[in-house]
Amino acid sequence: MARYRGPRIKVCRALGTVIPGLTTVATLDRPYPPGEHGTRRRGKLSDYKIRLMEKQKLRFHYGVLEKQFKRYVSEAVRRKGPTGQNLMTMLESRLDNLVWRMGLAPTIPAARQMVVHGHILIDGKRADRPSIQVKPGSEIAVCAKSQQKAFIQERLADSASRVRPSFLEFDPAKASGKLVIAPDPAEVPLEVNTQAVIEYYSQQL
Repeated sequence: MARYRGPRIKVCRALGTVIPGLTTVATLDRPYPPGEHGTRRRGKLSDYKIRLMEKQKLRFHYGVLEKQFKRYVSEAVRRKGPTGQNLMTMLESRLDNLVWRMGLAPTIPAARQMVVHGHILIDGKRADRPSIQVKPGSEIAVCAKSQQKAFIQERLADSASRVRPSFLEFDPAKASGKLVIAPDPAEVPLEVNTQAVIEYYSQQL
């Protein structure tokens, strides 16, 4: 399956909530499912549908393909500690997500593009893989040459007013920041039932 490139609001409406990593809208103008029958009264959702929707929320928020997402869940199960917390920590530690959380991009897809185009450095070295797991203590910065670009300067100016999670530090003047500690799942900007996600994959792992 290729990465989703269709209408983003349509996905949000189908899942019943705004996906902050996917779009910049704050609320849904039409808070009902898409399609000509979207306004019709829906029956009670099955347990499977609830688990599927919770899984899809995370997948679309972080922009992860199904096969890759399943590997994250498998690794979360293997690690010590609560599986749901392990999963969220790994997803939040992705480089593209941290670039977005710092305020350098309006959405995670935009942050992914910045990384792929070589604008981001980790500890002084160019990083071009959005899925890199950033370790606590690592410095994330915009490379010096890219800082001269107009769209980067605009994003640095916008990032000054961005509310950042406690596990991240960022100085717009220096165009660099740091992952201070491992991401806290409690600060994820999306309401999601991680237990339902784990249950969705329980028969597949």
